[in-house]
Amino acid sequence: MNNSSEDLRRQILEGVARYYDAAHSDREFVRGKTRVQYAGRVYDEQEMVGMVDAVLDFWLTAGPRTQVFERVLAEFIGTREVIPVNSGSSANLVAVTTLCSKQLRGRRLEPGDEVIVPATSFPTTVAPIVQNRLLPVLVDCCVGDYNIDPEAIEAAISPRTRALMFAHTLGNPADMSKIMPLVKKHNLLLIEDTADALGSKFDGQMLGTFGQIATLSFYPAHHITMGEGGAVYTTSRRLAKIARTVRDWGRDCWCGYDNPTDGKCGIRFDREIDGVEGHYDHRYYYTEIGYNLKITDPQAAMGVAQLAKLPGFVAARKRNFKFLYEALGRYSEFLVMPEWHPLADPSWFAFPLSVRPGAPFARRDITRFLEYRGVETRLLFAGNILRQPGYKDIECRVVGDLAKSDLVMAHTFFVGVYPGLDQPRLDYMVEMFGEFFASL
Repeated sequence: MNNSSEDLRRQILEGVARYYDAAHSDREFVRGKTRVQYAGRVYDEQEMVGMVDAVLDFWLTAGPRTQVFERVLAEFIGTREVIPVNSGSSANLVAVTTLCSKQLRGRRLEPGDEVIVPATSFPTTVAPIVQNRLLPVLVDCCVGDYNIDPEAIEAAISPRTRALMFAHTLGNPADMSKIMPLVKKHNLLLIEDTADALGSKFDGQMLGTFGQIATLSFYPAHHITMGEGGAVYTTSRRLAKIARTVRDWGRDCWCGYDNPTDGKCGIRFDREIDGVEGHYDHRYYYTEIGYNLKITDPQAAMGVAQLAKLPGFVAARKRNFKFLYEALGRYSEFLVMPEWHPLADPSWFAFPLSVRPGAPFARRDITRFLEYRGVETRLLFAGNILRQPGYKDIECRVVGDLAKSDLVMAHTFFVGVYPGLDQPRLDYMVEMFGEFFASL
């Protein structure tokens, strides 16, 4: 790169930073006009400069910035391997498909094997189980923390049960002190969906490091964002290699971001395929039925900038949650306040509330009141997933009556705690709750 192009690049990036200041930095809150979002992107010029810098290199696929993202995220979580993918849903698909690989021999999931999963799951936590011809076993949740009920897990275990998959709901850790003894006693594979829980810990241990494999989402609503994106992570190099194969078309090649002529294996041109005369290029040697689910380097550049802010994001989420918990506790006669385990250290995604049965109003009344006044609310995703049209006829086994999942579907909602909520926005949210209850 000559001096002229270097100077031009510097001017472009300085211009991008100035553009951020001019077009994106003003987040003034105007009562009654500015919406109090439940979630959103929190960024500054660093994300924009990083992405433009990547585009100027014209490295469009996963490349050097993706390598940096993998390393920094792995260090934050305390894991060995991070496999970025294009969404949290893809991460779940890759994780489950990885555990079905024939390369795992006797320890793999096979068609018809049972996977215990809570009925109050996000759809794409359940979908990969169905897509891989496994049998989901639906169990109930707990009201208050909205996580899988450990007692329901034990009641659901049968001779065909091979795995357990669940999300730590809204960043609130499930009771791993009860779950892990069951996992070990019954030799279950554990898949943790930590899409909402980046930075959450249980008894000092980072969520996602309890089982064999875990997943993340980087959709704009989550703890960090790359626009779209997700990741699979694991301490197992073997599982990581299979996951990359599944992500990358099913291709066995493990060269990654390097492209030595003979491949990292050193025998790129010496592979053999049964029934094929001669040798075959290892870069076109497929050992799994795979997909193309990679991210791009401009996305990774955004992710690297977001990771630098992550500790501050986690602290802000905890601070905002604490403020709402103290401010809204006065309405506990009508609303079930969130609960968490004494050993849990949540990096909260949101603030969940359930309208108590018998309250003089319905969920629709309070959410509609808040929304019409600019305070965003969301339901707890799919509620009881088996009530949803796309899932009501899936082949599955149901344990219990799922009464709490039905209660969640009818009574539960959440508001935001994300780092973009400053004190004026939080005060306004609490004020709107007060106006609603004063109107009863």
